[in-house]
Amino acid sequence: MDQWIESILEQFGAFGVGMLMLLENVFPPIPSELVMPWAGYSVSQGQSSFIAVVIAGSTGSFVGAYAWYWVARRIGKERLATWVDKHGAWLTISRNDIDQVDRWFERWGAAAVLLCRLIPGLRTLISVPAGFANMPAAKFSAYTAIGTIAWTALLAVIGLWLGKNYGDLAGPLSWVSSGVIAVMLAIWVYRLVQQHRERSDRSVAHSR
Repeated sequence: MDQWIESILEQFGAFGVGMLMLLENVFPPIPSELVMPWAGYSVSQGQSSFIAVVIAGSTGSFVGAYAWYWVARRIGKERLATWVDKHGAWLTISRNDIDQVDRWFERWGAAAVLLCRLIPGLRTLISVPAGFANMPAAKFSAYTAIGTIAWTALLAVIGLWLGKNYGDLAGPLSWVSSGVIAVMLAIWVYRLVQQHRERSDRSVAHSR
């Protein structure tokens, strides 16, 4: 995946960063923890502008977060949870994930929208309980924008700093990317198996 991300950035520049960050919110196995450091590294190599990649990455991530918020607000928790029960494993999302971020939102309110944008695994899903609770769109947008810009800028700075201080990091970054991808793949397979077992258990329980 790291070579694919690198080739997208080389071909499309900041626009590619925005598209990848949008996909990250729709398909979490494309992690921002890979995309934005690579974007920062491309800045260190003179291939992109730092401001451009941060704006593009933040915009793509914001659009993806707002899409989840809009879906949750439109269809409600039960309908979304039912859909996730059937198809969520393909997105590495489960009903338990929705319940977890719902509890976060109940405890912390709007602040959770800001804080969770900085936490891998919860970044995308925190939009969902905000939609369930009909959080005002302007307030959601403001908190999401602040958290999103902070996160994308931080990751880009890491890639930029490493590239400037340690030169050619394409090799080491590839190894890191491979490790992240392996972990994400393992989580994805685990959730597929877990959801299959849960569906089987429910089928057995209903048949009794």
